[in-house]
Amino acid sequence: MTVRKKGIIRRRKGIGILAACGLICGSLLTGCGTGRAEDASEKAQDDGRISVVTTIFPQYDFVRQIAGDSVDLKMLLKPGEETHSYEPTPQDIIAIQNSDIFIYVGGENDAWVEDILDSMPDAGMRTLKLIDCVDTVEEEHVEGMQEQPGHSHEEEEYHGDETEEAHSVHEIDEHVWTSPVNASAIVDEIKELLAQTDPENRQRYEENAEAYEAELAALDAAFREVVDNAGRRLVIFGDRFPFRYFADEYGLDYYAAFPGCASDTEPSAAVMAFLINKVAEEKVPAVLKMELSNENIANAIAEATGTEVRTFYSCHNLTAEEFESGETYLSMMQKNVETLKEVLN
Repeated sequence: MTVRKKGIIRRRKGIGILAACGLICGSLLTGCGTGRAEDASEKAQDDGRISVVTTIFPQYDFVRQIAGDSVDLKMLLKPGEETHSYEPTPQDIIAIQNSDIFIYVGGENDAWVEDILDSMPDAGMRTLKLIDCVDTVEEEHVEGMQEQPGHSHEEEEYHGDETEEAHSVHEIDEHVWTSPVNASAIVDEIKELLAQTDPENRQRYEENAEAYEAELAALDAAFREVVDNAGRRLVIFGDRFPFRYFADEYGLDYYAAFPGCASDTEPSAAVMAFLINKVAEEKVPAVLKMELSNENIANAIAEATGTEVRTFYSCHNLTAEEFESGETYLSMMQKNVETLKEVLN
């Protein structure tokens, strides 16, 4: 957890929105006497609730489970949007500025956050970065996976002058919430942050967090039971693979078309041939894909091998219909329990 102070966040290079941040923060944040973001802030202040803003669904849902209606809660990513292509709107930046607590993931895809926070004046806002809540690992390139443009896994080369930071292919895997064990650790950090910011409701936050962590422990036990009684330990994704923490937690092996934060959507013929051969060799009963992703790769592999396609939820985001119907991190992960039982047997 960080109490935001001006100038303490290192500015990241190569972020195209930096200049826009300065313009927005200089013009909009100083002149937000009208508009949606201030209306929400005033509402939170009028009813005594603190304002919490999150970037994506996992931390939004964690706050919702811990705090209920005790906080004014906003998620920047709209239901149905693709996480990796998200860019903040001026209204999003204003919402961050007016919040008491801002929770984001961290890592390469959230580099825009650091620039925005660094450009904002000190207003006593507390921030929490999910990758600071748990031990992290690097994104992994496994056999058969598509090479990323400009990436070499034999060696790294530095291009550019001395004022630029070298880009390493060894990036932190940001998808820390995909392990229920990590999710529980994150919930504990969020609970403490809420209690520090809103001590009058500390007991409610602590009680709700304890109950929710018990549900996460039950989810963890369900996954372990499936894996312990499974006929295999291999899953194959015709998609990105943002499940490194999940696979490590439960001792699973995997093959996939792309790593978790890949920008590519079209695998090479060699990648497709490799995955098709692996599905056939290992007699895997179903090819997996993520929610809200293009099904073409998984469908092509399934058609070539006579298997089926199943969705395995990363919980990055959900559809508008799922959001309105009350889907949660737990409900989506419980669907994963049943899917895992099918593909490992």
